[in-house]
Amino acid sequence: MPFIDSHAHLAGDGFAADRTDVLARLRAAGGEGVVCIGESLAAAAGARALADTAPGFVWWTAGVHPHDAAGYDPTTDGPAVRAAMADGAVAVGECGLDYHYDHAPRPLQRRAFADQLAIARDTGRPVVVHTRDAEEDTRAMVEEAGVAGIRGVLHCYTGSHGLAEAALAAGWSVSFSGIVTFKKWDDLALLRLVPDDRLLVESDSPFLAPVPNRGKRNEPAWCAYTVHRLAEVRGVAPAVLGRQLVANTRSFFRLS
Repeated sequence: MPFIDSHAHLAGDGFAADRTDVLARLRAAGGEGVVCIGESLAAAAGARALADTAPGFVWWTAGVHPHDAAGYDPTTDGPAVRAAMADGAVAVGECGLDYHYDHAPRPLQRRAFADQLAIARDTGRPVVVHTRDAEEDTRAMVEEAGVAGIRGVLHCYTGSHGLAEAALAAGWSVSFSGIVTFKKWDDLALLRLVPDDRLLVESDSPFLAPVPNRGKRNEPAWCAYTVHRLAEVRGVAPAVLGRQLVANTRSFFRLS
């Protein structure tokens, strides 16, 4: 069954011992690639280095996570993210708003997010968005971004139908992770709400391993379990959905 993991944190220390094996297991599971997320400038450098070892199978992004927004400097970090886009990064992010943990003051989160949305607009790259307990502000900024022609994805989505619908109306995509395999997940209607051509799948590894591997270090190969769950809920064969997800991911990130 084909799929592409649209969001994984493979550049971190959690994969230092076995990245090559992790990619091999992804291939063996039918995976056609993985987007390695640079949630900080340091992580982006690691993601780029990994992508260089597997061109056409690993791609990378660059941005600054909302947890780190207090230290975001538009005069230095902004140009660094722009330079990454020119250097081959396929998206801006992971960026966005997180009012659950509030590791950074909310005005600084909004400033960093707005600046990175502007970079996405100027470079023609999509934006990978983290949002948690910040629906009102996220919705306003996504709607404004859509008017400006910025493409984006709400990653690891667990929010409301209203925010998802607003993002879809803005031309955005929605990505689901292994959370949808958990026993506590009961919003099956949300999994059916996203149109076929706006749906992405992700591991968010090393976090959020799907059932039956919950509690273990997650890895991209296990996206297969999430694809199977989405296919079951949406009433389609896993292989059919997998091919759609590959097409969606390649189109969204404009992958080579």
